[in-house]
Amino acid sequence: MKYFHLIWAALFRRKTRTILTLVSIAAAFLLFGMLDAVRTSFDQAGKSANGAQRLQTGSKLSFIETLPQGLAEQIARVPGVKSVAYANWFGGAYQDPHNQIFTFAVSDNYVDQYPEVQVSDDARKTYLQTRTGILVGDKLMEKYHWKVGDQIPLQSNIFPQLNGSKNWTFNIVGVMHPKETSAGFYSQMILMHWKYFDDSVAKGYNGGRVGWFVTRVSDVNQADRIAKAIDALSANSDHETRTQTEAAATASWMKQLADIGLIVGSIMGAVFFTLLLLTGNTMMQAVRERTSELAVMKTLGFSDHSVLAMVLAESVLLVLLGGVIGIALAAVLIPGVSASSGGMLNLPTVGASSWMLGIGLMLAIGAVVGAIPAWRAMRLNIVDALAGR
Repeated sequence: MKYFHLIWAALFRRKTRTILTLVSIAAAFLLFGMLDAVRTSFDQAGKSANGAQRLQTGSKLSFIETLPQGLAEQIARVPGVKSVAYANWFGGAYQDPHNQIFTFAVSDNYVDQYPEVQVSDDARKTYLQTRTGILVGDKLMEKYHWKVGDQIPLQSNIFPQLNGSKNWTFNIVGVMHPKETSAGFYSQMILMHWKYFDDSVAKGYNGGRVGWFVTRVSDVNQADRIAKAIDALSANSDHETRTQTEAAATASWMKQLADIGLIVGSIMGAVFFTLLLLTGNTMMQAVRERTSELAVMKTLGFSDHSVLAMVLAESVLLVLLGGVIGIALAAVLIPGVSASSGGMLNLPTVGASSWMLGIGLMLAIGAVVGAIPAWRAMRLNIVDALAGR
């Protein structure tokens, strides 16, 4: 540590270059912190359901496989189950086929499963009495300048009506207002009647089946037991189920679409490879500019190994400074990202394991990018350096 002031002075010899390099390193480790949180959330999802107020039951085979609607009555009889609702994906588009809106056909009690979503009593009553009635998220209402009482057309990207048309018409009867940021997803969602959907869709497209069930439990500490009991209902049948928390269900759905670990690993590999080139170039330039200074230090009595250690320490310090800033920024931003996702993402905070992995990467990258400049500085010939050769 007695040479720290020399290392620090050398590091900021070219302040603009050093600051720009630090920004690049910080950006790389900010991305690392965010992506590591995503990876961790997918790895942890589904390990335990205890603590969850709601469970989601879907097909064990694939998220696109449907289940018999009658399974709801069996689930309701499982000890510890408070209430059961069910839903289907509808996939509505407004005005333009590419303008997709999250639209679901749901049972009449679906909103009751989500106390964090507010719907007025009058709207609920009208919704139950209106066959073509829909509940619309407040942000969607603002976006399209809709109002209660409007009749709107939606085009399904999957389901045609009995007459073959994929154009459906609905009446807005109420607005959904999320009371918590974790339920913000519902502000951009449309809910329609499952019964109307099932009766009106062309034959062969649904036939009394649902995409998933949502179950509220009486005791969150019994959620694991309840999940296993629900899955036992369909064991060895042609519609075996998997019951898990909503976060785990989302993670499972994403894993069926893509290999999250491979995607995260590929992105970070590309980022850190670029970082190696960038930081390595910075250190090479920094040492090249100080050739004569390093020769003077050797003349004054600094050993070859001391010079090697100082250059290597400078490289490691550069990466450590930027990396710590980047991961710290990730720790600050992750809660906000989770909240703004409306419950779609449940990212864990940056924990000790992420910090340890991040610091390990910082030390390794710093050592790798500093190895060649440090070796050249150690092998530097005093006469040649002072002569400018």
